[in-house]
Amino acid sequence: MTNTTRRRVLVSATTIVATVGAAAVSVPFIKSWLPSEKAKVAGAPIKFDLSKLEPGRQVTLEWRSQPIFVLRRTPDILQRLNQEPHLQLLRDPNSEVETQQPVYAKNAVRSIREEYFIVIGICTHLGCIPTFRPDVAPDDLGPEWIGGYFCPCHASRYDLAGRVFKGVPAPTNLVVPPYRYLSDSLIEIGVDQAKT
Repeated sequence: MTNTTRRRVLVSATTIVATVGAAAVSVPFIKSWLPSEKAKVAGAPIKFDLSKLEPGRQVTLEWRSQPIFVLRRTPDILQRLNQEPHLQLLRDPNSEVETQQPVYAKNAVRSIREEYFIVIGICTHLGCIPTFRPDVAPDDLGPEWIGGYFCPCHASRYDLAGRVFKGVPAPTNLVVPPYRYLSDSLIEIGVDQAKT
């Protein structure tokens, strides 16, 4: 009878020690599946004060390790974007590809407020970063150029609404990230306007 009792005590003690040991080993293992603090910060929304941006100027921010172009368009830029000869040069002037922008940016200027344009600065061809070329009709881009983004890798072209030109390697418009206005001059990139 004492051997049976002793065996039960030893089995119970061994089971308890094994359970505690397994829990102690599994906690760090399970925590390793969770994103690090650095990863959480890298994917976190970012804020930008638009009042710092002069008309006709652009700033480049970083969100999720991607360049984000924030452009303050002038009335002249907006007028050029809607001219009929220019629209004929674009592959998707009406932003029909739904994955290229949130619903609230599916319009002629691809933004919530026409003055400010926010876009991920990565060419939709092979992922190069297009250069900001706001000049009109420069010698190297031709007389039809009204200002936009030029990809130096394979010569893809986009206008200042991120709409891709016909006949270039890039298949679709530049992607507009989710964003919202927190005030008249403060935006938050990474949070969808429709979810506020």
